[in-house]
Amino acid sequence: MSSELAGKQTADMEDTPEMLLEVKNIKKYFPIHKGLLNRTVGQVKAVDDVTLSIRKGETFGLVGESGCGKSTFGRVLLRLQSATGGEVLFKGQDIHSLGTKELRKLREEMQIIFQDPFGSLNPRFLVKDIIGEPLRIHRKMSPREVEARVVELMELVGLDASRRNRYPHEFSGGQRQRIGIARAIALNPQFIVADEAVSALDVSVQSQVINLLMKLQKELGLTFLFIAHGLNIVRHISDRVGVMYLGKLVEVAETEELFALPLHPYTAALLSAIPKPTPRRKQDRIVLQGDVPSPANPPSGCRFHTRCPIAQDRCRQQEPLLEEALPGRSVACHFPLLPPQQ
Repeated sequence: MSSELAGKQTADMEDTPEMLLEVKNIKKYFPIHKGLLNRTVGQVKAVDDVTLSIRKGETFGLVGESGCGKSTFGRVLLRLQSATGGEVLFKGQDIHSLGTKELRKLREEMQIIFQDPFGSLNPRFLVKDIIGEPLRIHRKMSPREVEARVVELMELVGLDASRRNRYPHEFSGGQRQRIGIARAIALNPQFIVADEAVSALDVSVQSQVINLLMKLQKELGLTFLFIAHGLNIVRHISDRVGVMYLGKLVEVAETEELFALPLHPYTAALLSAIPKPTPRRKQDRIVLQGDVPSPANPPSGCRFHTRCPIAQDRCRQQEPLLEEALPGRSVACHFPLLPPQQ
């Protein structure tokens, strides 16, 4: 092998992002109980056979309607809930096979930012105790060391450290979410699940928190799974986007590619609902008919076929696989919305 070719291969390997998290065929089913005997009569398939990878240093956005399984998926990734099946590999290690001691160590590297900035904070704790709790539990730091680190973290997320002796109710919603973010980054984690982290905030505050997360990602080298309803927010912060419907991924693509050309009819419908900056111009809105089916009794074949405007007999009978339709783009659809060939 020539030195020039060897050098090129080495450069290509260095340019290839490292996969921090690999999810393989993850399932999360919840039993349905009925009667005085509490018999199991069925299952809610909240997450059903999802496979994806998240690169180190990127933000992977996950979108979909309420009840599609996004938050459950995020909790399974952190082992806050046990998987029914499949694997979650963090740096090559299956986290669902870890014992108590190994899982405790893993908690330092994987954290979560919750949706409710008030409900996720103990109202009886001072802010300094809320942010410092992970440091006391995992790092066994002295009170003086904890106090110094809390001051540093509050300043890092844009809070006045002199207010650390106050309670959560004395802060605004946006400030409380910053407290939650400070707590999440206290142990210098590598991976953070942001579960609807800005949905409870005013629009102006949302943008401030999003900019803060992007700033922290750059400074601390964080990797995010960003779960959200708002597609505009996802577009602003995400490198790649996965679209979820009824427990399954239906499309995965680079953010700008997905917004420019959605391949799945469900993705196209979601994007068509985004308000345009020119309201007088007619929008080609795709209105989906019917309600989202129950995850306890999902439709046969493609789960979206009951609402899909282009569904055919094959869609009702055969479930589509999430496969590459264009370079770097995967879609689970028998009839993807591919561009016309030149």
